[in-house]
Amino acid sequence: MGRTISGLLREETGRISRRRLVVGAGAAGTLAALAWAGVSAVTGNGDRPLALVYRGPAACSGCAEAVAALLRSAPVGFRTEYCGPGEQRQVSRSTLTDAAVYAQPGGGNVGPAWRRLRDHAEDVRGFVRDGGHYLGFCLGAYLAAARPGFGLLDGKVDQYIRTAGASVDSVDDAVIPVRWRGRARHMFFQDGPTLELRPGAPGMVLATYDTGAPAAVVTAFGAGRVGLVGPHPEADRSWYADAELTNPDGIRLDLGHDLVRSTVDGWAPTSGGS
Repeated sequence: MGRTISGLLREETGRISRRRLVVGAGAAGTLAALAWAGVSAVTGNGDRPLALVYRGPAACSGCAEAVAALLRSAPVGFRTEYCGPGEQRQVSRSTLTDAAVYAQPGGGNVGPAWRRLRDHAEDVRGFVRDGGHYLGFCLGAYLAAARPGFGLLDGKVDQYIRTAGASVDSVDDAVIPVRWRGRARHMFFQDGPTLELRPGAPGMVLATYDTGAPAAVVTAFGAGRVGLVGPHPEADRSWYADAELTNPDGIRLDLGHDLVRSTVDGWAPTSGGS
Protein backbone atom coordinates (compact mmCIF):
# COMPACT_ATOMS: atom_id res chain seq x y z
CA MET A 1 0.00 0.00 0.00
CA GLY A 2 1.06 3.59 -0.52
CA ARG A 3 2.36 5.72 2.32
CA THR A 4 0.06 8.73 1.89
CA ILE A 5 -3.68 9.08 2.30
CA SER A 6 -4.24 9.16 -1.45
CA GLY A 7 -1.91 6.22 -1.97
CA LEU A 8 -3.84 4.10 0.48
CA LEU A 9 -7.02 4.11 -1.56
CA ARG A 10 -6.99 0.62 -3.08
CA GLU A 11 -10.03 -0.75 -4.93
CA GLU A 12 -12.15 -3.26 -3.08
CA THR A 13 -15.68 -4.54 -3.74
CA GLY A 14 -18.38 -6.31 -1.74
CA ARG A 15 -18.63 -7.02 1.97
CA ILE A 16 -15.38 -7.81 3.75
CA SER A 17 -14.99 -10.39 6.45
CA ARG A 18 -13.86 -8.83 9.71
CA ARG A 19 -11.12 -11.43 9.98
CA ARG A 20 -9.38 -10.04 6.87
CA LEU A 21 -10.32 -6.42 7.39
CA VAL A 22 -7.82 -4.10 5.68
CA VAL A 23 -8.24 -0.39 6.23
CA GLY A 24 -6.47 2.31 4.23
CA ALA A 25 -5.84 5.80 5.60
CA GLY A 26 -7.94 8.26 4.86
CA ALA A 27 -13.87 21.33 11.33
CA ALA A 28 -14.20 22.42 14.28
CA GLY A 29 -17.08 24.35 15.87
CA THR A 30 -18.31 25.38 19.24
CA LEU A 31 -19.74 22.75 21.54
CA ALA A 32 -23.27 22.87 22.88
CA ALA A 33 -23.33 21.04 26.21
CA LEU A 34 -25.67 18.05 26.07
CA ALA A 35 -26.44 15.85 29.08
CA TRP A 36 -28.08 12.43 28.85
CA ALA A 37 -31.46 14.06 29.48
CA GLY A 38 -30.80 16.19 26.42
CA VAL A 39 -29.85 13.13 24.42
CA SER A 40 -33.20 11.57 25.26
CA ALA A 41 -34.86 14.75 24.11
CA VAL A 42 -33.17 14.40 20.72
CA THR A 43 -35.04 11.13 20.17
CA GLY A 44 -38.35 12.90 20.66
CA ASN A 45 -39.50 10.60 23.47
CA GLY A 46 -38.55 9.44 26.94
CA ASP A 47 -37.32 6.08 25.69
CA ARG A 48 -33.69 5.08 25.51
CA PRO A 49 -31.80 7.24 22.99
CA LEU A 50 -31.49 5.81 19.49
CA ALA A 51 -28.10 5.02 17.97
CA LEU A 52 -28.02 4.34 14.25
CA VAL A 53 -25.21 2.04 13.13
CA TYR A 54 -24.22 1.86 9.49
CA ARG A 55 -24.35 -1.67 8.07
CA GLY A 56 -23.59 -2.30 4.44
CA PRO A 57 -20.83 -2.70 1.85
CA ALA A 58 -18.75 0.14 3.39
CA ALA A 59 -18.41 -1.91 6.60
CA CYS A 60 -16.98 -5.35 7.24
CA SER A 61 -19.07 -8.35 8.21
CA GLY A 62 -19.53 -8.41 11.97
CA CYS A 63 -18.20 -4.89 12.60
CA ALA A 64 -21.59 -3.16 12.68
CA GLU A 65 -22.95 -5.81 15.02
CA ALA A 66 -20.03 -5.37 17.43
CA VAL A 67 -20.51 -1.59 17.51
CA ALA A 68 -24.24 -2.02 18.10
CA ALA A 69 -23.58 -4.44 20.96
CA LEU A 70 -21.15 -1.94 22.53
CA LEU A 71 -23.76 0.82 22.37
CA ARG A 72 -26.50 -1.37 23.83
CA SER A 73 -24.21 -2.38 26.71
CA ALA A 74 -23.17 1.22 27.49
CA PRO A 75 -24.48 2.55 30.83
CA VAL A 76 -27.13 4.66 29.12
CA GLY A 77 -28.35 1.57 27.23
CA PHE A 78 -28.89 2.86 23.71
CA ARG A 79 -31.43 1.18 21.55
CA THR A 80 -29.80 0.49 18.20
CA GLU A 81 -30.97 0.17 14.64
CA TYR A 82 -28.97 -0.44 11.48
CA CYS A 83 -29.02 1.89 8.51
CA GLY A 84 -27.62 1.38 5.05
CA PRO A 85 -28.48 0.32 1.51
CA GLY A 86 -29.83 -3.10 2.52
CA GLU A 87 -31.58 -1.98 5.69
CA GLN A 88 -35.09 -0.71 6.43
CA ARG A 89 -33.56 2.63 7.41
CA GLN A 90 -31.34 4.45 4.94
CA VAL A 91 -28.66 7.04 5.71
CA SER A 92 -30.59 10.26 5.21
CA ARG A 93 -31.33 13.55 6.91
CA SER A 94 -34.83 12.41 7.89
CA THR A 95 -33.57 9.13 9.33
CA LEU A 96 -30.78 10.81 11.30
CA THR A 97 -33.27 13.28 12.80
CA ASP A 98 -34.59 10.45 14.97
CA ALA A 99 -31.15 9.56 16.36
CA ALA A 100 -28.79 10.78 19.05
CA VAL A 101 -25.78 8.92 17.61
CA TYR A 102 -24.63 7.84 14.17
CA ALA A 103 -21.88 5.20 14.28
CA GLN A 104 -19.58 4.29 11.40
CA PRO A 105 -17.88 0.93 12.04
CA GLY A 106 -14.71 -0.60 10.66
CA GLY A 107 -14.52 -1.78 7.09
CA GLY A 108 -12.33 -1.91 4.03
CA ASN A 109 -10.25 0.75 2.33
CA VAL A 110 -11.19 4.40 2.42
CA GLY A 111 -11.52 4.90 -1.34
CA PRO A 112 -14.19 2.27 -2.07
CA ALA A 113 -15.98 3.00 1.22
CA TRP A 114 -16.10 6.72 0.52
CA ARG A 115 -17.54 6.19 -2.96
CA ARG A 116 -20.43 4.34 -1.30
CA LEU A 117 -20.96 6.99 1.37
CA ARG A 118 -20.13 10.33 -0.24
CA ASP A 119 -23.71 10.97 -1.37
CA HIS A 120 -24.66 10.99 2.33
CA ALA A 121 -21.87 13.34 3.43
CA GLU A 122 -24.00 16.45 3.80
CA ASP A 123 -26.66 14.52 5.69
CA VAL A 124 -24.08 13.25 8.20
CA ARG A 125 -22.37 16.64 8.50
CA GLY A 126 -25.69 18.38 9.03
CA PHE A 127 -26.71 15.85 11.68
CA VAL A 128 -23.54 16.47 13.71
CA ARG A 129 -23.47 20.21 13.10
CA ASP A 130 -27.01 20.46 14.49
CA GLY A 131 -26.12 18.65 17.72
CA GLY A 132 -25.86 14.97 16.82
CA HIS A 133 -22.99 12.67 17.70
CA TYR A 134 -20.69 10.74 15.36
CA LEU A 135 -18.74 7.70 16.51
CA GLY A 136 -16.05 6.42 14.15
CA PHE A 137 -14.25 3.12 14.69
CA CYS A 138 -11.09 2.47 12.63
CA LEU A 139 -12.38 3.02 9.06
CA GLY A 140 -15.10 5.21 10.56
CA ALA A 141 -12.34 7.33 12.12
CA TYR A 142 -10.48 7.59 8.82
CA LEU A 143 -13.76 8.74 7.23
CA ALA A 144 -14.08 11.64 9.68
CA ALA A 145 -11.23 13.34 7.83
CA ALA A 146 -11.63 15.50 4.75
CA ARG A 147 -10.68 14.67 1.16
CA PRO A 148 -11.93 12.00 1.25
CA GLY A 149 -14.27 11.89 4.20
CA PHE A 150 -17.09 13.63 6.05
CA GLY A 151 -14.86 16.53 7.13
CA LEU A 152 -15.76 16.25 10.81
CA LEU A 153 -12.21 16.40 12.19
CA ASP A 154 -10.25 19.65 12.37
CA GLY A 155 -6.91 17.92 12.14
CA LYS A 156 -4.99 15.15 10.45
CA VAL A 157 -5.56 11.41 10.05
CA ASP A 158 -2.68 9.08 9.27
CA GLN A 159 -1.84 5.39 9.29
CA TYR A 160 -0.39 4.28 12.63
CA ILE A 161 1.64 1.39 11.22
CA ARG A 162 3.67 3.95 9.21
CA THR A 163 4.51 5.90 12.36
CA ALA A 164 8.16 5.80 13.41
CA GLY A 165 8.49 3.40 16.34
CA ALA A 166 5.06 1.80 15.90
CA SER A 167 4.69 -1.52 17.71
CA VAL A 168 3.27 -3.18 14.57
CA ASP A 169 4.08 -2.56 10.93
CA SER A 170 1.66 -4.83 9.06
CA VAL A 171 -2.08 -4.83 8.35
CA ASP A 172 -2.56 -8.14 10.17
CA ASP A 173 -4.77 -8.38 13.25
CA ALA A 174 -2.82 -7.60 16.42
CA VAL A 175 -3.09 -6.63 20.06
CA ILE A 176 -1.21 -3.42 20.77
CA PRO A 177 -0.36 -1.36 23.87
CA VAL A 178 -2.00 2.03 24.34
CA ARG A 179 -2.31 4.54 27.15
CA TRP A 180 -5.98 5.29 27.81
CA ARG A 181 -6.39 8.33 30.06
CA GLY A 182 -2.78 7.77 31.05
CA ARG A 183 -3.20 4.12 32.02
CA ALA A 184 -1.52 1.24 30.19
CA ARG A 185 -3.99 -0.97 28.34
CA HIS A 186 -4.07 -3.31 25.35
CA MET A 187 -6.50 -3.20 22.44
CA PHE A 188 -7.43 -5.17 19.33
CA PHE A 189 -5.95 -3.41 16.33
CA GLN A 190 -6.02 -3.75 12.55
CA ASP A 191 -4.44 -0.91 10.57
CA GLY A 192 -6.19 1.91 12.41
CA PRO A 193 -5.38 5.62 12.15
CA THR A 194 -3.65 8.21 14.27
CA LEU A 195 -5.88 11.21 14.97
CA GLU A 196 -4.18 14.56 15.40
CA LEU A 197 -6.25 17.60 16.34
CA ARG A 198 -5.13 20.92 14.94
CA PRO A 199 -3.54 23.10 17.65
CA GLY A 200 -6.31 25.21 19.12
CA ALA A 201 -9.10 22.91 17.95
CA PRO A 202 -11.59 22.06 20.71
CA GLY A 203 -11.22 18.52 21.95
CA MET A 204 -9.41 16.02 24.09
CA VAL A 205 -7.15 13.03 23.55
CA LEU A 206 -8.52 9.97 25.31
CA ALA A 207 -5.76 7.55 24.31
CA THR A 208 -2.32 7.47 22.71
CA TYR A 209 -0.32 4.80 20.94
CA ASP A 210 3.11 3.82 22.20
CA THR A 211 4.57 6.41 19.82
CA GLY A 212 2.65 9.14 21.62
CA ALA A 213 0.38 9.70 18.62
CA PRO A 214 -3.32 10.04 19.48
CA ALA A 215 -5.28 6.78 19.21
CA ALA A 216 -8.68 8.10 20.38
CA VAL A 217 -10.00 11.66 20.42
CA VAL A 218 -13.22 13.53 21.10
CA THR A 219 -13.82 16.83 19.37
CA ALA A 220 -16.59 19.23 18.41
CA PHE A 221 -18.23 19.91 15.08
CA GLY A 222 -20.82 22.64 15.14
CA ALA A 223 -23.19 21.91 18.04
CA GLY A 224 -22.33 18.20 18.03
CA ARG A 225 -19.49 15.95 19.08
CA VAL A 226 -17.27 13.49 17.27
CA GLY A 227 -15.61 10.50 18.95
CA LEU A 228 -12.94 8.65 16.99
CA VAL A 229 -10.78 5.63 17.77
CA GLY A 230 -8.11 3.84 15.74
CA PRO A 231 -8.03 0.49 17.59
CA HIS A 232 -11.18 -1.55 18.27
CA PRO A 233 -12.70 -1.14 21.75
CA GLU A 234 -15.80 -2.95 20.48
CA ALA A 235 -13.89 -6.19 19.76
CA ASP A 236 -15.61 -9.11 21.47
CA ARG A 237 -14.39 -12.59 22.35
CA SER A 238 -14.99 -13.91 18.83
CA TRP A 239 -12.59 -11.37 17.30
CA TYR A 240 -9.74 -12.59 19.48
CA ALA A 241 -10.62 -16.24 18.92
CA ASP A 242 -10.79 -15.82 15.12
CA ALA A 243 -7.42 -14.06 15.09
CA GLU A 244 -5.88 -16.46 17.66
CA LEU A 245 -4.96 -13.48 19.82
CA THR A 246 -5.03 -12.87 23.56
CA ASN A 247 -5.56 -9.58 25.35
CA PRO A 248 -3.47 -9.56 28.56
CA ASP A 249 -6.04 -7.22 30.17
CA GLY A 250 -8.90 -9.58 29.40
CA ILE A 251 -11.72 -8.86 26.98
CA ARG A 252 -13.47 -5.79 28.35
CA LEU A 253 -15.69 -3.08 26.89
CA ASP A 254 -14.92 -0.33 29.39
CA LEU A 255 -12.75 1.65 26.96
CA GLY A 256 -15.52 1.64 24.38
CA HIS A 257 -17.99 2.77 27.01
CA ASP A 258 -15.65 5.61 27.96
CA LEU A 259 -15.43 6.70 24.32
CA VAL A 260 -19.23 6.71 24.06
CA ARG A 261 -19.74 8.58 27.33
CA SER A 262 -17.03 11.13 26.56
CA THR A 263 -18.53 11.79 23.14
CA VAL A 264 -22.15 12.07 24.16
CA ASP A 265 -22.05 13.33 27.71
CA GLY A 266 -18.85 13.70 29.62
CA TRP A 267 -16.46 15.97 27.76
CA ALA A 268 -15.96 19.57 28.77
CA PRO A 269 -14.38 21.46 25.86
CA THR A 270 -10.77 22.55 26.03
CA SER A 271 -8.46 23.72 23.28
CA GLY A 272 -5.16 22.46 22.04
CA GLY A 273 -6.16 18.81 21.73
CA SER A 274 -5.55 17.88 25.35
